[in-house]
Amino acid sequence: MLADYQGWGRGRLGTSGPSGAANEQSITKTPRAGYLCKSKVRKKRAFGCYTDQMNCHAEYVEAFLPLRCYSKCFDTLSMTFFFSLPSPTLSMDTYHDLISQTFDFPTQDFTVADNELQFHGIDLMGLIEKHGTPLRLTYLPKISSQIQRAKQWFQAGIEKTGYKGRYTYCYCTKASHFSFVVEEALKNDVHIETSSWFDVSIIRAMYQKGRINKDTYIICNGFKREEYRRDITALINEGFVNCVPIIDHLGEIDYYHEHVREQCKLGIRVASDEEPRFQFYTSRLGVRYTDVVPLYEQRIKEDPRFELTMLHYFINTGIKDTSYYWSELSRFVHKYCELRKLCPTLTTIDIGGGLPIQTSIQPDYDYPYMIEEVLRTIQRICAEEGVPEPDIFTEFGIFTVGESGATLYSILDEKLQNDKELWYMIDGSFITNLPDTWALNQRFIMLAVNGWNKSYKKIQLGGLTCDSQDYYNAEKHIYQVFLPERKPVDKEPLYVGFFHIGAYQESLSGYGGIKHCLIPAPKMVILDRDADGNLTDRVFANEQKPETMMRILGYQE
Repeated sequence: MLADYQGWGRGRLGTSGPSGAANEQSITKTPRAGYLCKSKVRKKRAFGCYTDQMNCHAEYVEAFLPLRCYSKCFDTLSMTFFFSLPSPTLSMDTYHDLISQTFDFPTQDFTVADNELQFHGIDLMGLIEKHGTPLRLTYLPKISSQIQRAKQWFQAGIEKTGYKGRYTYCYCTKASHFSFVVEEALKNDVHIETSSWFDVSIIRAMYQKGRINKDTYIICNGFKREEYRRDITALINEGFVNCVPIIDHLGEIDYYHEHVREQCKLGIRVASDEEPRFQFYTSRLGVRYTDVVPLYEQRIKEDPRFELTMLHYFINTGIKDTSYYWSELSRFVHKYCELRKLCPTLTTIDIGGGLPIQTSIQPDYDYPYMIEEVLRTIQRICAEEGVPEPDIFTEFGIFTVGESGATLYSILDEKLQNDKELWYMIDGSFITNLPDTWALNQRFIMLAVNGWNKSYKKIQLGGLTCDSQDYYNAEKHIYQVFLPERKPVDKEPLYVGFFHIGAYQESLSGYGGIKHCLIPAPKMVILDRDADGNLTDRVFANEQKPETMMRILGYQE
């Protein structure tokens, strides 16, 4: 099949399944996007389990690509194989053709009508005409649907594996502290995980509104200043019976010994080893593995006020199908088993580090499979150790709120800085609006909002600050960005959207505060559905005004 492009490129593909036999693959030839190779194969893990991978597991690839080949991209885990082989004899395709040829498009979340993008059936151009750009959107129904999906996956996994513990979903507020996010999450019978003493103010506000009660689990994580320990203790003494301080270091327990008056549930966070490529070996957060049992035996066991109920750990990478993740999970479960034999009240583990969100249009994560494997791993080790299977808590932040968010920009103008690098300049900043793109090189789903019937160009996106790092020029699936071509005769600007950006961006950039080059925070609009399913939109905050920054900076009283 690749011989059709003889002289442009050639390759050889093979896949291996559990038995070593070749799996059949589907290789789709596309006119301009080249060959997108997709198959559902099973990839062997070091622990003898097998992972379903959507995409192509390439046993080997030999390719000789010309300078005109746009890209060669390998994902080292799923081995996604994608060659872009343009043909000089074909006419220029539209942007719609490019997206449809590259991905399985349209999707449940993204569709196109009249050459304009729709997000969950929402007319984005209509919102732009009403509110302008830059525009930050939050679609509340996606928060609830994410929570319900995770609950269903865990319930299905528990039933399939025969797991004997229960599952509890917590929302970690640090992913997004906005009231409309927390309130939407709490509609779904979830509990709360906190990270600082300011979170306790949120807890009290939600209690006053009747969104939570004194039986709601409040999992208090983090290294705690005295103010945080004080506020946690106040909740416990006021009768919040499921407020659970998670001991992060050995000295923390001293404060509770001195100030807690009521019965109190406690947890211990275990310090995980970081992934091998990290800059240090063991997490700075949590208690060393060797100190966990002595902490219980010497400081908790004999005090009648305290009941150790939870063991917690956190993995920065989240739940991923890697040898590192399974090794750390197994190590943690063995520690739970060791402590459970000494502490009969220890009935729960808290698996920190959440499920990933979709950062490409093409889904590449098998959620039900991974959850089943987590349950099977815990189940197997507990059976070997002869201890009961624990109840499981998770703290999903990014997964809860990430896919609900979008930011829309207009292209102000274009700049050709040399003979091949064309810049589209947006009316916002990546550094101030989407700081993860700058600090972590995070990729989000990026799509044109209009102009899907136009030809496309390879471009770089530039932000408004004076910083050379304020740019976006690569997608997750390919180290390039393509957008519709702009022309002087166009009657309307070109608009571009960044999607699934709902977690952490405002927390990191400081929404409403001082920005790099004093770039204002964008207008924020909340989208919801009424009882009849009709879309509603309301302005949460207008675009930041100069006066707010002047007051913060001391120029105005």
